[in-house]
Amino acid sequence: MEAYSVDLRGKVLAAYDRGMMTKEIAKAFDVSSSWARRVRQRRREHGELAPRPRIGKHHIKIDRVRLAGLVRGQPDATLAELRDKLAITCSLSAIWAAIDQLGLSFKKKRSTPRNRTAPTLCSRGPNGSSGGRGSTRAA
Repeated sequence: MEAYSVDLRGKVLAAYDRGMMTKEIAKAFDVSSSWARRVRQRRREHGELAPRPRIGKHHIKIDRVRLAGLVRGQPDATLAELRDKLAITCSLSAIWAAIDQLGLSFKKKRSTPRNRTAPTLCSRGPNGSSGGRGSTRAA
């Protein structure tokens, strides 16, 4: 997200100087009331009009094209497996954010036939029955 321009900040501060109220300024310039107050506060406390510099470095470590290929090649890979295959050092949440930005999904589709040797769920009784006492008292 880009910072608002110095020109807009100047117009907001000029509106304050003319005596406009914060809500009126926010509506007139299509900004939030809290942002307008912070601009005025920054001028009052620091004498500055320019936006604050971004803190921290923003490095993109993950090769999005390669990640997309890995996910399409092995859609059931875990985030840790994908990170190992990319051979990078980053958090699993960074891998997930990159996958989400690419619009990919980890939803697995049933690609194998049902198990013929044993049921996958244990049945305790007829469908809809919990197998235990009901939730109402017996008369």
